[in-house]
Amino acid sequence: MTKTPIHLWVVGVLSLLWNAGGAVDYVMTRTNAPEYLAAQPPERLTMLQDAPMWFGVTWALGVWFSVIGSLLLLLRSRFAGSAFALSLLGLIGSSVYTYGIAEGGGMVAAAGPAAIAFTVAIPVILILLWIYARAMTRRGVLR
Repeated sequence: MTKTPIHLWVVGVLSLLWNAGGAVDYVMTRTNAPEYLAAQPPERLTMLQDAPMWFGVTWALGVWFSVIGSLLLLLRSRFAGSAFALSLLGLIGSSVYTYGIAEGGGMVAAAGPAAIAFTVAIPVILILLWIYARAMTRRGVLR
């Protein structure tokens, strides 16, 4: 069995913390937490209210498979890469609605500098996690 490199634990923990942020956003939004929603741009709230069911499905897929991928990394499971790939499919699906179809420009209308940074960072980090998990599987670190 291959010894677990320290970077796997670092990447696993940091990715879990990063993806937990997405999970908190998802839960707080879906449970209509008043304080959380009050801090959101009105354009985002309108976009979410008008969103079709398939958006909710792809958003959930993206969020929860990222969390699962991070947990699978920490468990040294070869299925981490698959979980990140499914998350990427969910992200693509939800982004089609969020940035392309949503009335009034969706999040594009609400985007400030921080929102734009997250819009770029989320897929970049997810793709890097997917590549990392695949590389660790090829090296025999994930079993």
